[in-house]
Amino acid sequence: MHQTDFEIPGFSDDLREAIQHKLDNKAKPVGSLGRLESLAKQVALIQNSLTPQLNNPVMLTVAADHGITAEGVSPCPVEITWQQVHNFLSGGGGIGLLSRAYGMDLHVVDAGVNYDFNAHPKLIDAKVAKGSRNFLQEPAMSDEECMQAFNNGRSIVASFHEKGSNIIGFGEMGIGNTTPASALMSIICKLPVSDCVGPGAGLDNEGVLNKCRVIEQAIEKHGISSSVLQNLARFGGFEIATIAGGMFEAATRRMVILVDGFITTAGLLVAQELNRKVLDYCVFAHVSDEQGHQKMLAYMQANPLLSFGLRLGEGTGAALAYPMIKGAVAVLSEMTSFEEAQVINTSHIRFEEKGELQSS
Repeated sequence: MHQTDFEIPGFSDDLREAIQHKLDNKAKPVGSLGRLESLAKQVALIQNSLTPQLNNPVMLTVAADHGITAEGVSPCPVEITWQQVHNFLSGGGGIGLLSRAYGMDLHVVDAGVNYDFNAHPKLIDAKVAKGSRNFLQEPAMSDEECMQAFNNGRSIVASFHEKGSNIIGFGEMGIGNTTPASALMSIICKLPVSDCVGPGAGLDNEGVLNKCRVIEQAIEKHGISSSVLQNLARFGGFEIATIAGGMFEAATRRMVILVDGFITTAGLLVAQELNRKVLDYCVFAHVSDEQGHQKMLAYMQANPLLSFGLRLGEGTGAALAYPMIKGAVAVLSEMTSFEEAQVINTSHIRFEEKGELQSS
C-alpha cells in the first residue's frame, strides 16, 4: 500500500470554537459536566457537526486462533475460542449480554478460528486461515495474509458505515492472543518484553516468565522491521490485524471508535503507527487490569473513561462506555440553553475541578 491509502481527515478549528461556544451556553456553569463535555466535543468534531447523533451502534467482536499456544503461553484449551464464538452468537457471554443491555448490534467476525462455522446472521466470515502460525518458529502470517486480514477489517467497517452506522466498538476472542499483543506492544512502544507481559487468562508466575521468554526468543529470531505491517505479520494475529484495519477505516469515514482492552488496543497501536490521526476518533473505554494496557494507554496519551478492573476482553468495556457517549451527545444536541430555559445566563461562572464556583 502507498501512504495515500492511510489518509485520515482532520478536524475543523472553526467548528471546535463553535462547539465550545454552544456547550458554554447550556443552562449550567461552564465546564460543570466535565468529561461529558469533552466527549460531546470529540463526537461533534468527528461527525463535523454541531448537532451530532449516534446511529446504528455496532459491536464487532473479532475472533481468531494462534499457533503460539503450542509454546504453553495460555492455560486455556484452544477449543474455547470456537466455543465462545457460538456462545456470543446465541447472545451469551459478557459481550452478548452487555451489547443487548445497551442496544448495540453485536456481530462476531471469524478472522481466523480453527473451526468451520455454519452460516449465521450475526457471524461475518472473514477467515484468512485456521489460526496464525507459531511465531516462535516462523512468522505468524505471511505479508499477504496480514494485508488480507487488515483489508477485511476495512471492508467490514465500510459495509456497516454504508448501512448507516456512525459508531463502532471493537472486541476480540482468541485463546493465546495476549502473547502477540504483548510482542507488538514491546516493539511499537519500545519497552522491555517483561513490561508488556501479564497473566492473561490466568498464568502463574512461571507461566508469565515462559511467555516472556517465548516472545524474546521470537523477536531475536525474526528481528524488528521498520514497517509496522511487517511486524504485525511476524508477531500478530488475524484478529489483531482485522481490528487494526477496521479502526483505520472507521477513522477515514468519520466514525466514533470505541476501544476496549489490551488486545483491541494492540490493534490500535498498529493503526496509529500508520497515521496518528486515528487516535482523534477513538474513545478509550477503560483501563484493564492487564499491566501492559496501562502502558499502552500512556504511550498514546489516552485518558480512559472507566477503571472497573476489567480483564475479560470481548468488547465488554467498550459496551459499558457507550451509554456515556450517548449522554454526552445528548448534552450538546438536546440540553437547553440559558435562553431556551429562560434562566439568567451564568456563563461567566466557571466550574473548577476542585468543586468551587468562581467568577471569571
